[in-house]
Order: sequence, then C-alpha cells, then structure tokens
Amino acid sequence: MANTGPAAQSTAHAKMPAGWENGAMTTPETSASHSPSTPALALLLDVDGPVASPVTRAVQPEIIADLLALAEAGIPVIFNTGRSAAFIREQVMEPMIAAGMPSSILIHAICEKGAVWFSYTSTGPGAVHVDHDLAIPSAFGDDIRRLVAEDYASHMFFDETKLAMVSVEQHISVDNSDYRAEQQLFDADAMDLMGRHGLGVVRLDHHAPDSDDRIDYRVDPTIISTDIESVRLGKDLGASRAVELLAAQGVTPQAWRTVGDSRTDYAMADWLHHNDHPVKHIDVRPADGVPVKPYEVLTAADLGLGDDIIHDDAGAAFLRSWRRALLG
Repeated sequence: MANTGPAAQSTAHAKMPAGWENGAMTTPETSASHSPSTPALALLLDVDGPVASPVTRAVQPEIIADLLALAEAGIPVIFNTGRSAAFIREQVMEPMIAAGMPSSILIHAICEKGAVWFSYTSTGPGAVHVDHDLAIPSAFGDDIRRLVAEDYASHMFFDETKLAMVSVEQHISVDNSDYRAEQQLFDADAMDLMGRHGLGVVRLDHHAPDSDDRIDYRVDPTIISTDIESVRLGKDLGASRAVELLAAQGVTPQAWRTVGDSRTDYAMADWLHHNDHPVKHIDVRPADGVPVKPYEVLTAADLGLGDDIIHDDAGAAFLRSWRRALLG
C-alpha cells in the first residue's frame, strides 16, 4: 500500500526507533502484546478534547476503563496528539496503569504531532523517540521562554516538556476568553520573533517567508495553547506513524476510527482514506462546522445526544458505544 500523502513524505526523513530489525519492533515493550493481526477496529485519538478535558486536563475514569477494555479485547489504541510524551505519561498512562492495566496491552503514543513517539505497557513507558530533523531551533525556543516570562506569564506558561515543538498554554485558573484575547497578542509577537531569527512562518492565512522565500514553520493556535512547529508536523504524520507502529507488530486493522475536536484533526482520517484504509472520523466539537469529506463523519448527534455533549463527554460516549458494540 503506497504512502503518498504529505505525512509519507515527512516520514521518509524520520529516524526509526532503536530495536527495529527488518521492519519488526523487537524491544521488550512489544513482547507482551497479543493483539489479533486483523482487529475489527483501531482507534487513533487526539488527546485534548476527546480524551482529556480541555478545562481540567484530566481524563475521566470512565474513559480510562473503556480504553482498557477495548485494548484488552485486541482493539489497538493509539494516541495522536500535540501534547508531549511527559503529558501522556502523567495524564493517560499513569491512570491506566493505576486502574489495573493488563500486562497483555501495548499502547502507542504519537506526540508533538508526529515528532515524538513512545509505547507503554503495564510496567511503564519504553524509550521516547524524537525526530530531531523536525525540531524548532533551540535559540528561538529560548527567546519564546523569555517572552512568556516577561510579558505573558499571567495568562500562559511555557511548556518545558516539549522535545521538538515550542508550546505555550493557558493557565487553568485563567478564563478562556481572557486567554484567547492575550493569545492574539502573543502569536503576533511570536511571528515577529520568528522574523528576527530569519525563519519563515505561517499562522492561519498570514504568511511570512524567510529570505529564501521559504516557510518552514507554523504558529498554530488552539483553544488553550499555541504550538510553534515545523510545517512538516501534523496529525497526518501521526497517522502515518501509527500505521507503521502497528505494521511492525504485524497488525493490520480492518477499519479505523479517528477522533478529534478541531479541523486539523481531520488530517488523520484524510491520510488514512488517501492511503486506502477504511475510516470514519468523530468530531467531538462540531461547532466549527463539519467539512464535506469522502468518508463518514460522526458527531454526538449520531448517538442521539444533544449539542451540549462535546469534548471528553462526547469522546466518552463514543468509547462506551464501541465497547458495548464489540464486547456486549
């Protein structure tokens, strides 16, 4: 099956994790996995919104329980997020282990929109892999850290856990409407700072090429953060890595369900569909508008739920429905 999308082009430059031999992952973290080779579904999940609350950043116990039940039944569970590996370990992995994660389960986490990835079992995380070719220059990251400390610390903080991206995030104690107003100012300052570093950058429809008329970086605002990243990163790259990680286990899902809360999350399903993987996408925050796609898009309304069921409440409802359909 040919990988022809933009994620495939980025993946060609990625470093393969230690322990891969002839396309098979042989590190100890995979030895406990007993997933069937052709599971009925694989789940590719954004984290903020569908899994973790965008307000508290925590994960509902019911979501943890359903993820464990589905994974134990042989359904691959893969996180595809802009979050750091440290966030996934603390907010997702540790609660899953504390809830009694069976030793047979292997979970993959693709972080920082494809630049970082690791796998974990009930004994903890395996090695964290970083594609350093996709990392932001460290000098620029240092200047963003200073910018936040000097001008924006009352509304946001610099995420010290990121290994390839540069991210700032809303303080939980700050009202989101206040943060969003301050975010506009920060993003403009970040764009200016990119220019002073000689880096070409795009934010939404605003393009600022470098001296060679190139744009290599993106300022990507979300509802609770701003990510500054290589333009080669994205949820499509994460989807490509997800397929590679399962293929290394000898696993080929019969179909995929991708879940997200923003327009950029559709890139997961776009890549899978483009590469001939049957897929349906679940949008847990469809207020932005549901685009026309060549694959089916589902919302909470398809479960008979109201417009007020969004984010992790909608994610929990879909996980519950899949658990009931597959496991009774």
